[in-house]
Amino acid sequence: MINDVISPEFNEDGRAMRRIRSFVRRQGRLTKGQQYALDNYWPVMGVEFQPEALNLSELFGREAPVTLEIGFGMGMSLVKMAQDNPQQDFLGIEVHSPGVGACLSSAHEAGVGNLRVMCHDAVEVLDKMIPDASLDMVQLFFPDPWHKARHHKRRILQTPFALAILKKLKVGGVFHMATDWENYAEHMLEVMNAIPAYRNLSVDGTYVPRPDSRPLTKFELRGHRLGHGVWDLMFERSE
Repeated sequence: MINDVISPEFNEDGRAMRRIRSFVRRQGRLTKGQQYALDNYWPVMGVEFQPEALNLSELFGREAPVTLEIGFGMGMSLVKMAQDNPQQDFLGIEVHSPGVGACLSSAHEAGVGNLRVMCHDAVEVLDKMIPDASLDMVQLFFPDPWHKARHHKRRILQTPFALAILKKLKVGGVFHMATDWENYAEHMLEVMNAIPAYRNLSVDGTYVPRPDSRPLTKFELRGHRLGHGVWDLMFERSE
């Protein structure tokens, strides 16, 4: 697995340009199991970044609906979705290699064959590798809230990102977001409602109940016990 999760960009003078990133690379130490999974299962399920469009049918070896999940963490819910929906294909992106290793290990143990994973910046992957109008669903669950006001510019859900997702969804495809930070939920709602080509699937124009398609995680169950709220948003590409 190539370990560069973001490709450098250079200005006219050849100097590397700084970009605002929505993530901090907190690598941590790989467990033996995670390292084993990267060594042995990445060649089967891993997808290296390349600046050219993927052929999703070739990648999965069939024609099927494709869901893209951005920032899958340790991959537990993503593997569960792939296991519960063998008629669909799933592509997950995560920048932290311990999470990628954990996801690969879980996927191998579950015996799923409809999951592929990447370890790269999702913004670059969307721009360079995902064909337009190719995705049935995009999932963004519990992204870093960057809760301090001066860091809000780092939040991944901004208008340019929402428009990039829109371009990759099929007409009728859905962008599903979830967060446990109410302020971020309000920000998401404001951004998404301002884009006419998205249709809010909430009956009251705000949030939707957690759909059965999004498995509950240990993190979320712990939040419920502590009285934390969770907000789901689902927006359909309407044109």
